[in-house]
Amino acid sequence: MNKKTTLYVDDDYEPIRMLFKLRAPSLFMGLLLGLGISLVTSRFEEVLSQNIQIAFFLPFIVYMADAIGAQTSAIYSRDLRSGNAKFSNYLRKELILGIIFGVIFGIFSGAIALLWLNNNLLALSVAIATCLAILVAPTVALLITYMFDILHDDPAAYSGPIATVMQDMTSVLIYGIVSSIIFL
Repeated sequence: MNKKTTLYVDDDYEPIRMLFKLRAPSLFMGLLLGLGISLVTSRFEEVLSQNIQIAFFLPFIVYMADAIGAQTSAIYSRDLRSGNAKFSNYLRKELILGIIFGVIFGIFSGAIALLWLNNNLLALSVAIATCLAILVAPTVALLITYMFDILHDDPAAYSGPIATVMQDMTSVLIYGIVSSIIFL
C-alpha cells in the first residue's frame, strides 16, 4: 500500500503565496465555524439575561480550553514531524492531563468567582464548566491534529484554527448547558 506523506511547509523558505494557500482554507473554515459560535451562544440568551454575571466568565473558560488545546496540538504536531508521535500514547496522556488540569482550574476558577461575586450558583457553574471544557480540550485538539495528519495536510497549519474554533464552540456549549441546568 502506498502511504502518501504529509506535507510540511517551512515558513523560512516558502514564498508568501504558498503560505497563504496553505493557511487560508483552515482560516476561512474557522471564520464560518466562528459564526456558528455566535449561534450557539445565542441559544443561551435566557440564562444570560437572567444573570449577566454568567457572561463575565465566558472569555475565561474559552481561553483556558484554547490554551490547553493549543499546547496539545503544538506538541503533537512537532512530534509528528519528528516521527516520534504515537497516537494511542498521546490520547491516554492527554486525557489524564485534561482531567488533572480541569479539576485544578475548575476549583481555582470557582473559588475566584465565589470570592469576587459572592454567588454560590455562579461559582458552581464556573467551576464545573471550566473543569469540563478543559477536560475535553486536549482530546479535541489531539483528534483534529491527528485527522489532518491522516489527511496528509500539515497538521500545524490546519489544526490550530480548526481545533481552536471547535474548542471555543465546545466550551460555549458546555458553559451554556451547565449554567442553564444550574440557573433555570
